[in-house]
Amino acid sequence: MRKALKLNDISFLIGEKAKAPTHVAAMATFHYPPDPGEDYLQNLVRRWRECTRFAPPFNYRYRPWPFPSWDVLDDDEVDLDYHFRHSALPRPGGERELGVLVSRLHSHALDRNRPLWECHVIEGLEDGRFALYIKVHHSQIDGVGGIRVLQSMLAETPDAPPVEPIWAVGMGRTRRAPDEPRPPKMRPKLWPALTAYTRLRGAMLRRRFRPRHDPDNALPFATPRTSLNGRIGAPRRFATQQYDQDRIRAIAVASDTTTNDVFLAICAGALRRYLTETGAMPTTSMTAAVPVSVRPADETEVGNAITFVMAKMRTDIADPAERLAAIHRSTTTAKGHLNRLPKAAMDPYTAMLMGPYLIRIVLGLGAATRPMFNLAVSNVPGPKQTLYLDGATLDAVYPVSLLFNGQALNITLVSYD
Repeated sequence: MRKALKLNDISFLIGEKAKAPTHVAAMATFHYPPDPGEDYLQNLVRRWRECTRFAPPFNYRYRPWPFPSWDVLDDDEVDLDYHFRHSALPRPGGERELGVLVSRLHSHALDRNRPLWECHVIEGLEDGRFALYIKVHHSQIDGVGGIRVLQSMLAETPDAPPVEPIWAVGMGRTRRAPDEPRPPKMRPKLWPALTAYTRLRGAMLRRRFRPRHDPDNALPFATPRTSLNGRIGAPRRFATQQYDQDRIRAIAVASDTTTNDVFLAICAGALRRYLTETGAMPTTSMTAAVPVSVRPADETEVGNAITFVMAKMRTDIADPAERLAAIHRSTTTAKGHLNRLPKAAMDPYTAMLMGPYLIRIVLGLGAATRPMFNLAVSNVPGPKQTLYLDGATLDAVYPVSLLFNGQALNITLVSYD
């Protein structure tokens, strides 16, 4: 059995390079349950190894010819010992040791002769914790879909029955009632997408001849080239940080902005400080590509359901409050453009918008000219309640994204609890 790929999903496969693999991942940390016993984690690993049922996309293998598609494998065709691995950290098992391991695991591309995923159970963390690192090719999953499938394999109470591993849960499930009809599939609307793209190209041309026109409108390829926009190597460096949601919400309310604006402002302030300290601060504002999910609520399916908006990070403004206000104006402008598009036009619009960028990536020219944007900054809504894995409490979940030539930094936020 074979399943065809959407154009936007194919782009992550044809754009993949040895030094720029296009998988994404999640790294989750857990606190052991009270009195877990010495063999808690060994029992978990043993039970998961006995589970040899594979749901999409964990039983999909890529076939490029005669057209890009997925081969759907039988359960006995998937080598679980290859995909599921058990590791341990050296002492002291702190955040640095965990970050080094995840950085190394994330640096290596997935084997296209097999289903495109890995799951690692990692023991040896300090403070009575262990971790899961799960990576899947971006052609099969986006950030929102990944969080939903991770959430669907976890329990909402500590005394719930043991959970199934992620490869048995898979994607494609919905919370739709059994007697509720499926919504009709929408045909892609090319004309609204083409109209929106034409407006965007027109704005780019006006910007070229009238640089002061619409200062809040972030346009592709109208951003400065920075030290973050050169060629990249194969090794990755992964770092994590936690912020209190109540504090971010309070700032958003006080400034009449959004929590996403505040998050962009935090990133912009850090970038401004870093580039100033390294003597590489551009005089004009950096631009972020901000993925926007168009995935229906409470539904997962294999593949991507995202589009992008461009937002100015206003790294050229020194005052933090003024910078936040300017970011809010830019994101409001960007969302206004997107909201005028019908949902069925999102895929063709995204293909046209990102097409020039992806062509440069495929041709190896991602770092050769002015960047389309300086970095990607994502905000993925996560579980709103505490979740558990066989009585162990989910402490935090961190996304691990992808990089391309010309884009050496990615920042992604996931909210939790």
